[in-house]
Amino acid sequence: MVTTRALVPVAAMAAAALVVAAVMEAAAAATYTVGAPDGLWDMQTDYAQWVKTKTFHPGDKITFTYSPELHDVVEVTEAGYGACSSANNISAFRTGNDVVALAAVGTRYFLCGLTGHCDSGMKIRVDVVAAGSSPGPDAAGPASSAAPPSASWAAGSAGIAAAAALLLQRAVVVRPFW
Repeated sequence: MVTTRALVPVAAMAAAALVVAAVMEAAAAATYTVGAPDGLWDMQTDYAQWVKTKTFHPGDKITFTYSPELHDVVEVTEAGYGACSSANNISAFRTGNDVVALAAVGTRYFLCGLTGHCDSGMKIRVDVVAAGSSPGPDAAGPASSAAPPSASWAAGSAGIAAAAALLLQRAVVVRPFW
């Protein structure tokens, strides 16, 4: 006779490990203030240089902080970015404290839609890469304190999920002594 009572602790342990892995992955998401350390969306910051020191992953967020009387944030297409045009934009933000979620892998383009601001450098290209991916050659540079945890840490959370799966595969059915 085979009993499933012995599997319950193993299954519970595996489920707990999966929950821990999910929580750890969610905790790995970072929030970046565009232009930090000064943290301002303005015409003085070199955004091309700022973004080179970051690696963005799905789940991360970027925050644009600015005076809404002086600037805005417009998400545009690659063509709009290249032309500094906010026509046919994807979305526009005007609160002065705009948080944008980076939900998926891909490239996002943002600029200030006020006349002349983008041409003066108020634009940013954000490349969102899969967890564990290295940044491209343009993104090499020193990491800031706001950088997400290292790839080895992310690999550790994936390792927990793999260990939980292995526990389930190797679960031993034990017969009760009674």
